Amino acid sequence: MDLHSQIILDEYREALPVFECMQTEVQAKLRDALDRNGIIVTTIETRIKTEESLAGKLALKGAKYTSLSDITDILGGRIVTFYTDDVDRIAAIAEQLFDIDWDNSVDKRKLHQIDSFGYNSLHYICRLPGYEYRFELQLRTTLQHAWASINHDTGYKSGVEIPREYIRRINRLAGLLEMADDEFSRIRIEINDYRRRVTQLVQNGKLDDVLLDGDTFRSYLQARPLDALNKRIAAINQAEIQEAPLIRYLRVLKALGCKTLGDVSRLIRKYEEDAYRLARHQLGNTDLDIISSAVGLQNICIVCILSTGGGKIGLIRLFDTLNGHNSQNEALAELTYQQASKMQIE
Repeated sequence: MDLHSQIILDEYREALPVFECMQTEVQAKLRDALDRNGIIVTTIETRIKTEESLAGKLALKGAKYTSLSDITDILGGRIVTFYTDDVDRIAAIAEQLFDIDWDNSVDKRKLHQIDSFGYNSLHYICRLPGYEYRFELQLRTTLQHAWASINHDTGYKSGVEIPREYIRRINRLAGLLEMADDEFSRIRIEINDYRRRVTQLVQNGKLDDVLLDGDTFRSYLQARPLDALNKRIAAINQAEIQEAPLIRYLRVLKALGCKTLGDVSRLIRKYEEDAYRLARHQLGNTDLDIISSAVGLQNICIVCILSTGGGKIGLIRLFDTLNGHNSQNEALAELTYQQASKMQIE
């Protein structure tokens, strides 16, 4: 190593505590910003180039650097996201957190020709306010990261000549990964649009236009359609209502023939009075002072099953669906059947 490179290496040793402080601050700023903006990433990592790695870099091209501050990747950061549009969101955050050296930053996603594919990543050269040295921040998707790893592992860019057959197959793979990246982002956008449409339809009361599924049922439950029934049931014993998840009733409602949210709404209206009567019979001779918010919907399902001829077998299936198959469900179904029979619900 020549004297010039040795001087830069000495400067690196002296500046190492500064880079360690930068690393801590960069990690903290990025994690805090991602959390505040609700962006989920697969990886956020930073590293400081080792002395051995820097020495190798200087041995190859030390003459191009006048000092350590000319080397922009002593500290490097990488954020790997699920979706391509999140790369742009995080880029906007980075632009707010750091001073960007635009002349030395590069968006490799824009460098390909119309008929070429390959390594895609956004590389920002950044500076933390108050620090002399710059650092590199790479932003890419999981599939872009996979492609970078494949590139590295195959030695595609190593300078060793590779037969055209393999280059063609590598390029085909790159094209597939790029298409998959775009499709994942497109699907997420369409799903979010669908959820917004469903929410609007539910708010406007157009429940017959909304097919029953996990997303739509959650949206429907946000309107708390069972609150009135649950409060009536709670008043029997002046009980406290304890919140419980109702999404597990989705399979039950589908088994009862509900295909839209309109079907669910009609089912509730049709059987809520009998569901209340059943609860009054269940709780009237007890001192139970805490009830589940699922009691109203469960009793609606019970009276629907019995009113449509499902009998004890139908009740066993109900409790198996809600609680998992176990021996207690048969006894619970027998007790419920007897309670309902006294009210002539069967």
